[in-house]
Amino acid sequence: MKKYSILLYYHYTKIEDPEAFREEHHLLCLKLNLLGRIIVASEGLNGTVSGLVEDCEAYMAAVKADARFEGIDFKVDYADEHAFTKLHVRHKPEIVHAGLRNIDPTQRTGVHLSPQEFKEMKDQDDVVVLDVRSDYEHSMGKFKNAVTLDIENFREFPEKLDELKEKYEGKKILTYCTGGIKCEKASAFLLEKGFENVYQLHGGIIKYGMEAGGEDFEGKCYVFDNRVAVDVNTVNPVVISRCHVCSTPSARMVNCANPHCNLHVPICEECGTKMDGACSTTCQEHPDKRPYDGTGYYQKNTNGYNPYKGLTRRKTEQPKAV
Repeated sequence: MKKYSILLYYHYTKIEDPEAFREEHHLLCLKLNLLGRIIVASEGLNGTVSGLVEDCEAYMAAVKADARFEGIDFKVDYADEHAFTKLHVRHKPEIVHAGLRNIDPTQRTGVHLSPQEFKEMKDQDDVVVLDVRSDYEHSMGKFKNAVTLDIENFREFPEKLDELKEKYEGKKILTYCTGGIKCEKASAFLLEKGFENVYQLHGGIIKYGMEAGGEDFEGKCYVFDNRVAVDVNTVNPVVISRCHVCSTPSARMVNCANPHCNLHVPICEECGTKMDGACSTTCQEHPDKRPYDGTGYYQKNTNGYNPYKGLTRRKTEQPKAV
């Protein structure tokens, strides 16, 4: 049995003093030895963390005990070790950067579909399955026949409105993303702009893999932790991503060994060795190129990492850094 849990979660709810909550939440994570990334905003909470199974169980219980987070949905996976090396709990204007601060998903959003409901609906003739993730995510994996958008990050999604209205207005729009959070704002935005039949995959790709076997999700799901990409489909899996260098099918994601490039793309093992971890000849010859260890993953230097950094408690209350 694996010793560690990896949690993916979000919840839209009003937080009156997000900075005070951020500090309180940071301390809770430190107490439970959790690592990961958490965003706190006045509109809610968004996080992905890892820790020992029992510590993650205690964390979920503590969050659910807060009435503001009634109904929060934790997606839980398991691993042999931490999926992160640091803990970051940050206060930001939005829990997912969309530039849509006027939209409140607690008031109106697309109809939430369970994984089974999504599976039964996605292939109907009047349905468009819309991937609202960034291009580097859907290039690694996506639902069969899904519409994808040429965007580098989610905040560009509103710019695609005219294109979507021209092609798909009048259709049933089924949105999906990794864990569901982007769909909350994307589906609400589409409704606000005149689309009438908008739905979203509740729990996203991750929950679909857990509860519906991931059927018809092609490739792997990009995730924002040290695993980089995870398998979803246990029914009819295929590889759709191709090596950036030679174009052969490959689901092996790496960072270019040139730190000034750091392009995050699929590169097969053979090309990884031949290019010494670089994505191009130019990067391979760059004087600052990092040594390639065969993985294509470059851990940031954590020397001097202080998990208490950013806390604003009085000096007399400050614990010693670890």
